[in-house]
Amino acid sequence: MADKMTPLQRHRCMSNIHSRGTKPELIVRNWLWRHGYRYRLNVKSLPGSPDIVLRRYSSVIFINGCFWHGHDCGKFKWPQTNAEFWRAKIERNKTRDRRNYKALHDMGYYVLEVWECQLIQSKRVQTLQALDRRLSQILLEINHRPIEYCSSTEIGTALAAEP
Repeated sequence: MADKMTPLQRHRCMSNIHSRGTKPELIVRNWLWRHGYRYRLNVKSLPGSPDIVLRRYSSVIFINGCFWHGHDCGKFKWPQTNAEFWRAKIERNKTRDRRNYKALHDMGYYVLEVWECQLIQSKRVQTLQALDRRLSQILLEINHRPIEYCSSTEIGTALAAEP
C-alpha cells in the first residue's frame, strides 16, 4: 500500500514524534508517583538514558513504543514504504537496547521494560500492579540480610527470655 502522505507531510508527522513525555510514559510516571515511588527522569549519566530511575530500588524502567523498538505484538507492523531503511533502523534500536540493558545490569541495576501495548485500557491496571509487585520483590532482594542468631554464651550475658 502506498503512503497517503507526501514526503513533506510524512517528514512533519515523523519529526513531531518525541521520545520524552509520551502518553505511555506519563501513565507509568503518574501511577508510580501516586503510589509513593520517587524517581528521576532520563538520567543522562546512565546507558540509554532510562525513562525512569528508581535509585532506592536500584532499578530503571524503560517505557518502549512497540513500533520504535520492534515489539512482537499486534500493534507492531513492518512499514511497507522504505522498508529496508525501517528494518535496519528498528534492528539498530533493538541492538542498542540490548547493549544498554546489559550495561545497566552490569552496573547493578534491575532493568524493567514496559511496552506501549501493555498500557492499553484493558491491560493497564494489571501491568501497573505487576510493576508494583516486581519493585516490591526487588526491594526485598536488596534489603535481605540473613539474620544471624547467637547463644547467650557467645555474647557473655543472659538473654532476657532466659531465667
